[in-house]
Amino acid sequence: MLSTRQLPQTDLRVSALCYGAMGHGTLADGDLSDHLFGLYRDAGGNFFDTAHCYSFWIEGKLGASERALGAAVGRARCRDAVVIASKGGHPAAGTAYPRPDRYIAPDLLATDLDDSLSRLGMEVIDVYYLHRDDPRVPAGEIIEMLNAEIQRGRIRYLGASNWTTTRIAEANAHAEAHGLQGFAASQPRWNLAQGNPGGDPTMRTLTPEDAAWHQESGLPVVPYTSTAAGYFAGREVAAFDNPVSRARRERAIQLAAKLGCTANQLALAWLLHQPFPVVPIIGTVHPEHLTDALGAVKVTVTPEQVQWLLDG
Repeated sequence: MLSTRQLPQTDLRVSALCYGAMGHGTLADGDLSDHLFGLYRDAGGNFFDTAHCYSFWIEGKLGASERALGAAVGRARCRDAVVIASKGGHPAAGTAYPRPDRYIAPDLLATDLDDSLSRLGMEVIDVYYLHRDDPRVPAGEIIEMLNAEIQRGRIRYLGASNWTTTRIAEANAHAEAHGLQGFAASQPRWNLAQGNPGGDPTMRTLTPEDAAWHQESGLPVVPYTSTAAGYFAGREVAAFDNPVSRARRERAIQLAAKLGCTANQLALAWLLHQPFPVVPIIGTVHPEHLTDALGAVKVTVTPEQVQWLLDG
């Protein structure tokens, strides 16, 4: 069973692994979506992640993830037992997802929230991330905008996705100085592999310097791409395939054999055993892969093994 932990600076208790619903409503729908939802819930999972922009890259499917997640929660009648995270404030992504130049502005955030709440069929989002940063806007102004939505009762807590730790610190300093809520979690890309997936240059990978900041500040990390797209399960993922990642995967295979787990579970356990709160997002739509990932919470590694997996 998944244990739960309280997110610092909130009253939310979330499961050790977060379930990413990006593929729901597209790759998984109807019975399969409910089956995956049930597997995660039966294992003690209560923390779900989605976003306003999912899945604009499939024609006619913008908002499909939020709709599917909301429908699954509704069918299970478990809204009070789960923690729902969504994201807004994404920049333009071609004709399928047009946005104004000022993609972080009060009117756009309000519209994003309107859409997300309607799709989810909910009155409030428990953790609301800004999907991207816009460095042109002072961090304090952004915090003021988001707190206005908290006051309206549409958001409970705030998160930052793909933000630098410098900007998060600036935002949270403003919040503390003005008696407002700051960011309670950060959502970068992070996993045991080393890679540069390319694509969107606004997507941020957690760096060693970022990790040191999170250890000092205690701000939780809720990383996406936590299994490197299946790289540690043996899938060949060009974006992560390089000598450093291959060496780490080989060490993971060796240690997993000793510990009686899979290398994929060990890669997730590596995240779970960092010296600050980490709640990895697992986003598979394959039941067998979900079951394997959920088993990561049973794996215990020492600080020495955490470091060995990283650099030998």
